Amino acid sequence: MITGASRGLGRALTLAALQAGHTVVATVRGTHALPAHEHLTVRTLDIRDRAAVRATVDAAAAQLGRIDVVVNNAGYGVIGAIEEASEDDARRIVDTNLLGPLWVSQAVIPIMRAQSRGHIVQISTVGAVGTMPLLGLYNATKWGLEGFSEAMAAEVHRFGIRVSLIEPGALDTDWSGASMRFSSPLSAYDALRTELFGTAEVPWPEGEPAGGMAPQDAATAILAHIADSADHRLRVLIGDDAPAQVRAAGDARLEDYGRDPRFPAG
Repeated sequence: MITGASRGLGRALTLAALQAGHTVVATVRGTHALPAHEHLTVRTLDIRDRAAVRATVDAAAAQLGRIDVVVNNAGYGVIGAIEEASEDDARRIVDTNLLGPLWVSQAVIPIMRAQSRGHIVQISTVGAVGTMPLLGLYNATKWGLEGFSEAMAAEVHRFGIRVSLIEPGALDTDWSGASMRFSSPLSAYDALRTELFGTAEVPWPEGEPAGGMAPQDAATAILAHIADSADHRLRVLIGDDAPAQVRAAGDARLEDYGRDPRFPAG
């Protein structure tokens, strides 16, 4: 079962899973261009709706007889300084990026526990390790996703359920284009926007390639991790740029902690 399957990484994962011979339930919020396939069922789902999530998961399990893997992929980014964020900006992204995967995880755990096996795959980001100015709301949701998922992994391991946090670096999708949301800008942050993104204009003009790893290649790497039962990593880095980004964020945090003279050296 894959959420947010209409575009980008979710679509690439759906197509790659079908090509590998899996039966897939793909969820979308609205229109989609997924091809008809005898092993694909597309269901409409807003993952912010806890009751709808539970009903969709139960229907998928009833249809297929089991759910072996769920991929919580649905999510989006918001560009905006913390001062600029409206209540609606904050609630929408928390409901989608943090609570949505929580509702899906809660719904699928009883099914996987009864099976004595299963795999919950959370699509996170290297931005869950560090932060970037003007992406604070997005970073916060992914930090929260990682927090509950790490605890959940220790809770459900005894039931034969595996949890993975996928941390991609840059992906060549429309995440930073048509899928990106923007807070109402304040002129005080125009200089920062220009420094980071080359323009103070938001929404910025579309059409520029996002750059980064092709979503098809990311999907292949994720499916390889899922298929490898001996790969017990909780956090899985995807993309050549991901390790260096995580190292830089980790080093910066250790440097900050190191300002406390009680912090162990080395």
